[in-house]
Amino acid sequence: MHISQSLKEQQRAYAERLLAALSEELQARRVTHVLVVTPDGRTTLDVTDSRGRVRRVFVHLPFCWFYWGDQQDERVSFLQMAAAVDRIEQAAQEGWADGEQGDLSVDLNKLLDAYRG
Repeated sequence: MHISQSLKEQQRAYAERLLAALSEELQARRVTHVLVVTPDGRTTLDVTDSRGRVRRVFVHLPFCWFYWGDQQDERVSFLQMAAAVDRIEQAAQEGWADGEQGDLSVDLNKLLDAYRG
């Protein structure tokens, strides 16, 4: 079972709208960030912390999260945008966690294909 291209395009457009809204809010709070597209085609915000380090803030649509790592305190619901902006701003002010940025993306189609195979 593969997700249709149309559905993928709709999901990508929704994620981009969420990141654009987040970008506007962060801009108003003077949090340094840049909207980028990763080499694998995901749209993200590169957000700079108080120490000048950059983390990518992604959208995880199935769980309704903005996330910037794989730890419990590195994600926040985008359903409450004001609270999400507060949390991301706070995390950037405190400084991103040391080490490599974890990623929560999983291609469910690859998992399904593995079990079919």
